[in-house]
Amino acid sequence: MFHPLRVSAIERITDDAVAVTFAVPAELRETFRHTPGQHLNVRYSVDGAEIRRSYSICAPAVEQPADPVLRVGIRGVEGGAFSTYALKELAVGDQVEAMPPMGRFVLRPRPGLFAAVVGGSGITPVLSIAATLLAREPKARFCLIRSDRTAASTMFLDEVADLKDRYPDRFQLVTALSREEQSAGLPSGRLDTERLTALLPAMLSVPDVDGWFLCGPFGLVRGAEQALRALGVDRSRVHQEIFHVDDAPADAPAAARVTAPSDSTLTATLHGRSGSWPVQEAESLLETVLRSRSDAPYACKGGVCGTCRAFLVSGEVRMDRNFALEPEETDAGFVLACQSHPLTPEVELDFDR
Repeated sequence: MFHPLRVSAIERITDDAVAVTFAVPAELRETFRHTPGQHLNVRYSVDGAEIRRSYSICAPAVEQPADPVLRVGIRGVEGGAFSTYALKELAVGDQVEAMPPMGRFVLRPRPGLFAAVVGGSGITPVLSIAATLLAREPKARFCLIRSDRTAASTMFLDEVADLKDRYPDRFQLVTALSREEQSAGLPSGRLDTERLTALLPAMLSVPDVDGWFLCGPFGLVRGAEQALRALGVDRSRVHQEIFHVDDAPADAPAAARVTAPSDSTLTATLHGRSGSWPVQEAESLLETVLRSRSDAPYACKGGVCGTCRAFLVSGEVRMDRNFALEPEETDAGFVLACQSHPLTPEVELDFDR
């Protein structure tokens, strides 16, 4: 369900990125209290067209009685309708509709050693994770490895520097710039699998890390995942959130994408109400639901945000892409409706689980 939120502050943090803060009405404070690492799905009408996007919350999570702080980072994307609008036209006092915070790329504060490998705007949810963890848990440590193009394009420089100054013994920061030399720190260049495989053991005791958080473009996240696998890290300790997937292949091979039955029926349960509809040729199961239920949850439609996550009650489907669900979730029967197509004449989804 979407709620109108008023923009209370907009801060330019790089030439192509802003931080937007939303005011939370008193009656919605508990609804919008977030867990570190979660995101907001927002919608806005631009030139009469509804636009939905997902943006991670960068502010630390707070507990009662403190009021929740909803601050998101938005980087401009070439051709991006909402990001262009946010950078050029969005103003304090404007209203934007948002769903309550959601997402499973989270860390609830607990003792231990945690680490993150992030690229570009991937710092946004990890900033909330690290700041909340270090403030609430004195027995926790955090190591941040971040990659950016240049120093000028680096989001949340001041906030990360503040963590380093505030927690010098518990927060470790390593920065790599791919297009600019630094006076100190790592040589310039991308953080690929080979480089990370050598770098990570030199920085910290890899076996002692209780949780890894990988966030950013597809190439960086997959490279970091492969490096951790080569270093013997158990998959259960690795958490991922991919922001950009333009260069990512579809999960389903071409041969599998032509095996759908000529006519299928989808039954779906949403907000306690069920319905059945025919699946039209080539459409996703999310598109099938949206033809009759405009309240079906979605944001990116690219298999990234996980907003359209649903439980597969019966039947079989194939997913073109999956960058949001963990293996444990798919093993348990969850799918992304925006990427799912029927493989059987009858398919049933439950969006309420």
